[in-house]
Amino acid sequence: MAESLKIKVTIAGRVYPMRIKNENEEEGMRKAANRINELVTKFEKNYAVSDKQDVLAMCALQFASQIEINAINSNEEISKATKKMNELSVLIDEHLKK
Repeated sequence: MAESLKIKVTIAGRVYPMRIKNENEEEGMRKAANRINELVTKFEKNYAVSDKQDVLAMCALQFASQIEINAINSNEEISKATKKMNELSVLIDEHLKK
């Protein structure tokens, strides 16, 4: 079993100890923490928010909504591609029957 590594990330001014499996996971964690911190700064500048918990909730909503929107868009693209493939399959079948 691979041994996990300990790192610390800072989010909204607080340090969080994390355990990671490899360098890629570390890079991902640090990038995610940076994105959260950037969004926290943006929300604090643009909105009258005095509580860090409120800012972090807004960040969580932002990231979660992006995931959901991407999933919806992906499903729509898959549906369009499937429809097009079915149409092409019909055309190929018609051509082969000739």
